[in-house]
Order: sequence, then structure tokens, then C-alpha cells
Amino acid sequence: MGSVPTEGRESDSRILRVGIIGCGEISQVAHIPNINFLSHKFRTTYLCDISKQALAYCSTKVQGGSPKTTIDPKELCSSPDVDVVLIANADAYHVEHGILALQNDKYCLIEKPAALCFRDLDRLVEAESTSKGKVFVGTMRRYATAFIDAVKEVGGMDQIQYARVRDIIGPNSTCVDQSGTFPQRFDDFSEADGEDRLRRESDIYEQALGKEFDVPNTPKSKRMLRVLGALGTHDLSAMREILGMPKSVAGAVLTLPGIFSVLFQYDDFPVSYESGLSGVPQFDAHIEVYSPNKIVRVNYDSPYIKGLPVTMTIREKIGEGGFQERIIRKTYEDPYTLEMKELYDCVVEGKTPKTSATDSRKDIELFQMILKAGAQRFKDEQSA
Repeated sequence: MGSVPTEGRESDSRILRVGIIGCGEISQVAHIPNINFLSHKFRTTYLCDISKQALAYCSTKVQGGSPKTTIDPKELCSSPDVDVVLIANADAYHVEHGILALQNDKYCLIEKPAALCFRDLDRLVEAESTSKGKVFVGTMRRYATAFIDAVKEVGGMDQIQYARVRDIIGPNSTCVDQSGTFPQRFDDFSEADGEDRLRRESDIYEQALGKEFDVPNTPKSKRMLRVLGALGTHDLSAMREILGMPKSVAGAVLTLPGIFSVLFQYDDFPVSYESGLSGVPQFDAHIEVYSPNKIVRVNYDSPYIKGLPVTMTIREKIGEGGFQERIIRKTYEDPYTLEMKELYDCVVEGKTPKTSATDSRKDIELFQMILKAGAQRFKDEQSA
């Protein structure tokens, strides 16, 4: 891949040119600003969106020169001015546009979820198998320094007794409005664009729920799958890395809107997963793992307010009756920044990301396990 010339840097420095598909909230709040901050590694050279107003607005937010703009993702993915494609549009298009990037031998960062059904995920993996590019799934919490340290701490435990995964958050608008990025929403897309998105979403839900998961395809089950793909992917993906895959789901109370609960069965310990939306404007997200003499906890704060630290807390027994608690913050670098730095290394060094397309297939397996365990709620809805 080519590179943008750099002045005043080492001769082997390389700036990766990024094309962004989707100029909505997450691109405005996180991706475009972070690429601006990481100008020694990245530059936004191309923007794509179905909204021309969004393209015009986001172009003014890009530093380092005016990006090219298009409403056609094929144009962006095939451009020689793009090294990396960042896909941050509606979930229903993640796989299609990921495949376009891979067909053009480009690395692509796909915002979570990469896919909601096995059919689509397998298409992405197949496209990757014949490409020089690779898929990097944007589950950025797994790149937090505190989380990586916690994985090592938990790996050194003699015995795990219990773990809790929690992600109960207040209105996202509270954090967005206080992020200092002042994102804008635009609705200048055609009726045909809206119908195409609805058609694709309907097909995905029928494929996942009806054909693959064997769960009734109802408004409540679709909402549950949507939440699992959005908020849940962060938690479940991180849970897998720190604890592995569970054997089964012992029970699930899938109450949405609101807060739901799942009990996972591992070999010899349970894991409770609590998630959902609250009206209280706070961000309560953590993973906590218990052993007989040590408890390790990772605390996350909102990723939309830059610089809020992710911390690891270790509580443990010392001596015969002693106790100590340590709160460890090695860095103020936020997970989105750390994710982008890891993406850079993967592209430059040709590495496969740990949050790969193949890895994300396990998330869909968990979606299936959870929805099947709580399927009675959807059956009752269907028969009502």
C-alpha cells in the first residue's frame, strides 16, 4: 500500500490513509477526532455516506487536508488514496462493505457487531481468505491496558469461583452531549435508502432468529438481538477473552426495554451477566473475577468522553488476616486510541488482529445461546 509523504519524520515513517464509510455519531465523536490526534500514524483521505450534508459537515472536521467524498462505498474501497477502510455505518451494511474492502485488498476496521448471523459472518471470513487485507472488529474495550493486565492476572489464578459482567448505562445522549464534539444528525437520504436498510435488517433478523437460532422472530426478539449486537458485543467479547467460552446458559431473563440478566455455566463456576439501559445518567460497566484469595475487577467509563481512565482493581488476602486493595491506572489513553494504535501495527506489520472476523463468530454463538435460553418470552409474545 502507498503512503502519504511525511515531513520532519524518520524516512521509514508511514501514515496510513483512512477511508471512513458512515459519517454518523460514532465517526463524529470518536473516529475522526482520534485520527486527527494520531496524525503521525493516520490521515482521513476519503469519506462516504448516503447523506451529502453529513459528508460536507464531516469534511470540515478532518485535519491534514480536505478528504474526497462519495456516496458510493465501491468508489472509496477501490481508491488508491485509501489504505484502510473504517466501516461505521448501519449494522446491516457492515458485511457488504467489509467484503468490498477485502476485495480491494484493504484492511478494514468494522464497528461492532461485524455481523448478527452466521451466514453473513461466514461470507466475511471467506472474502478475507482470498484477500491481502484483514478484518479488525471494533471491540475496543479489549485493547484497554487495564483489561489486558487483568487477563494476565486472571490467567494466574489457581481457581476461579465466580465472575460478574455488568454493563448498565444511562442515556447515551448525556455522554455524547458532554463529549465536546457536538455531533450533528442529518436526514437527507432518500426513501429508497431507508427502504433498502429496512429490507436488509428484516432479512438478517429472519436469517438469525428464524433460520439459525430457532427462536421466534418477534419485535422483542429482534430488539434483544439488536442490543446484544450493539452493547452486548463489548461485554461478551471481553468475557470470552478473560474467561473463555461458557459451556451453556443456565438461565436468561430477557426483559427489554430495561435491564436483563443471563447466567452462564462454565466448567465449575457461574458467571452472571447484567446489562441494559437505565434512566440514571451513569456508566456502570465492569468485569469482576473472584478466586479464593484474589478479586480482579476492570472498571470502564464512557468511551465518548475522551481521557476517562479504564482501571483495574485488585483486592486480595495477605498474610493470615490481612487485606489489601490496589487501584491501578497505567495510562490515560482511552480504548479507542489504543485500538487505533493496534490497528496501525497490524496493518504495517501484516498481523491478524485478535478481534478478527473468525473470533467474532463466537459472539454470534453467544447471542444464539442467550436468545434460546430466554425464548419462552418470545413464544409468549408470538401466541398473545
